[in-house]
Amino acid sequence: MSTRYSNGMKKQKGFTLIEVLIVLAIIAILATIVMVSLNPTKQFKFARDSQRTSHLMSILNSIGQNMIDHDGILYCANTPTDIPINIKTGIDSVGGFNIADCLVPQYLQTIPFDPSKPGAYYSSPSNFNTKYSIDQDSYGHINLYADAEATSSIMKISR
Repeated sequence: MSTRYSNGMKKQKGFTLIEVLIVLAIIAILATIVMVSLNPTKQFKFARDSQRTSHLMSILNSIGQNMIDHDGILYCANTPTDIPINIKTGIDSVGGFNIADCLVPQYLQTIPFDPSKPGAYYSSPSNFNTKYSIDQDSYGHINLYADAEATSSIMKISR
């Protein structure tokens, strides 16, 4: 049973172009509000900080396992090694503290590096730069550091 207009045309069911455009405009406004409230840039910063924390914990746990295996002494390339005391030193293969000799491949497959710092990389145990730092305080606590993005401070993890 179809209804007919006075000119003989059938009445068709559906949406007009105006109705569709209004719905699309409402969806666009709601999507914009959601995107602004979620702030994806900030969420990505928190995610990278989380990854940094995970990296520092992996390195610190591996150092701890190395020291447990060697009666409380850190061994690198079969040699007892001291972590710099009260001198924050970069963890890298050139000019810094080369921790790869202590940890790769027995405790870690690779040395993790900062997810967004320019110049952070890992190619091999003799060629890497984590952009993280390490030191040991006068009480023997090992400290690892990374620059945080979300809080604009330095992350510090100690054992």
